[in-house]
Amino acid sequence: MRLYDYWRSTAAYRVRIALHLKGLACEQVPIDLRAGGQQAEDYLARNPQGLVPFFEDGDLAVGQSLAIIDYLEETHPEPALLPADPKDRARVRAIAQIIACDIHPLNNLRVLQYLERDLGCDQLKRMIWYHRWLADGFKAIEAMVRDKGGEFCFGDLPTLADICLVPQVYNAKRYEVDLGPFPTIRRINDHCQQIEAFAKAAPQHQPGA
Repeated sequence: MRLYDYWRSTAAYRVRIALHLKGLACEQVPIDLRAGGQQAEDYLARNPQGLVPFFEDGDLAVGQSLAIIDYLEETHPEPALLPADPKDRARVRAIAQIIACDIHPLNNLRVLQYLERDLGCDQLKRMIWYHRWLADGFKAIEAMVRDKGGEFCFGDLPTLADICLVPQVYNAKRYEVDLGPFPTIRRINDHCQQIEAFAKAAPQHQPGA
């Protein structure tokens, strides 16, 4: 297995957590997004979308973090990252997709760079943009996990929801988002940080950090 990633990419962070939770060895290939490594000719030949993460396993070559995690879940089902009950799976996926489909696409590096470079937004306007969309998503997630009990987003075992939440909290702190209104999210994140798989996947421990 080979993972092309950038140490501070939240999408790649998700995949690293999943790999560590499942105890899977994987070669990491750093792609420096700040230096434009994702647009290098050899990387685009491998991954035409020019994003991270990108994952290879034998003859499989695929991007998109949730697709990669789904593949890991289907090929290495233990420990499971989704509950057994289909209704519970839907609830976990809903939390994960709020992050992966609604929050993250509006706030990733290429969007923030576009706001600055092409639309002339200064740092203050970019931060207002970032805080707005993250807060909207976190308000929904806080309500969804507040009364679930357990140590994680859904019960007493980490799931895909936690795999997506922790990297987004990392980014929220990096961009100085006020997390005071989200006590349950903060509690879940703090608990996850005590688990080896989450700690090993953290950005500061990756090549290129």
